[in-house]
Amino acid sequence: MAESLTLLQDPSHRAALASDARALLGFHRASLGPDGAFVPLGTDGTRQHGAAQELHVTTRMVHSYAMGQAWGAPDCAGLIEAGMRALWNWHRDPDHGGYVWAVQGPKALDTRKLAYGHVFVLLAASSASEVGHDDAPRLMADISTILERHFWDEEAGRLREEFARDWSPLSRYRGMNANMHGVEAFLAAYEATGQEVWLDRAGRILDFFTGQMAGANGHRIPEHYTETWQVDPDFRGDPVFRPPGTTPGHSLEFARLLLQHWDLTGRADPTALPRARALVDTALNDAWLPAGGLAYTLAPGGAVDQSVRLWWPVAEGLAVLAMLQKLDPRPPEAVWYARLHDFARAHFIDSRHGGWHPELGDDGLPAASIFHGKPDIYHALQADLLALVPGVSGVFDGLRKQRQAGSDTQ
Repeated sequence: MAESLTLLQDPSHRAALASDARALLGFHRASLGPDGAFVPLGTDGTRQHGAAQELHVTTRMVHSYAMGQAWGAPDCAGLIEAGMRALWNWHRDPDHGGYVWAVQGPKALDTRKLAYGHVFVLLAASSASEVGHDDAPRLMADISTILERHFWDEEAGRLREEFARDWSPLSRYRGMNANMHGVEAFLAAYEATGQEVWLDRAGRILDFFTGQMAGANGHRIPEHYTETWQVDPDFRGDPVFRPPGTTPGHSLEFARLLLQHWDLTGRADPTALPRARALVDTALNDAWLPAGGLAYTLAPGGAVDQSVRLWWPVAEGLAVLAMLQKLDPRPPEAVWYARLHDFARAHFIDSRHGGWHPELGDDGLPAASIFHGKPDIYHALQADLLALVPGVSGVFDGLRKQRQAGSDTQ
């Protein structure tokens, strides 16, 4: 039996993944305050009061705790409910439609309407649907209308990027990141609703980025584009959401989504698995640093640009490598999976306070040049749970089956 498959089936490894998932869900429950708002957590889990609540945080909390609830973890419903209320009552713009980027309770602090945030609303609606939340249908209907009316560009087969509160365009910028998470949300919406339009649109985005753009750029995917979808190699934006060059963590994430789409479409495309594998191989070989961990960004030709080591590329590497091991196990990918898991356990997973450290300095210790505290559960939790479920799509079905069987959650 291949080493890669053995590791995923090893009871002690599965127990470690389940233990980390439970710990993540427990740690991040503290981010919900009595006012129903989510706030960032410090390194020790202390709530950092006064911070804005951004749309991607609200939506990812709904999605993550919906996964936890489907898996059978306790005390998830309250966080899902709080997130759904915040989306409808605080983020949703009753005057112009759509969802504002940042709020502090009912007060809107940043009224931009971003594709990145809106596709996460669709992800939250889809995940809430999977666990039967009463407000999921109205949220799904509303966000579907908004995406269709303002963000989806049928001619291009991709998403427009950003608008002001009144839907006047803010820029001519087009980005890969919002479209990649659009694929994630569209696949989730397809699984929740069965509506083929979501699957088709996910496929069009995937064809452009993982086919056309990766094929023309050495299996690396440029992040930034002009309004006519020409690569903009000199663009430098927000270091969190729009870093320069290419981002190997996004190649890993895109590869995972490509495999999920391939599975949902009956595995008909013979190029999908090789394309995904090329993205993964290139990203890991480009970005792995001599001291371990993955570099954040690369120059267009693949040389390291920003060597800062963040948690989420490692988490995305674990998720896609687990997926490849289920589909077509090969020893080199087993080695990479073990390498990333060992690095995460040694450097990112905080066994003292809980959660994952988001960033490492040159000395291998937690740092805070880009991220502060422990801002996110989403990437790390998915790395655990996507490895535990048996398939590569139908994740909520897989989580429910595990709960019913009493597997891994106890």
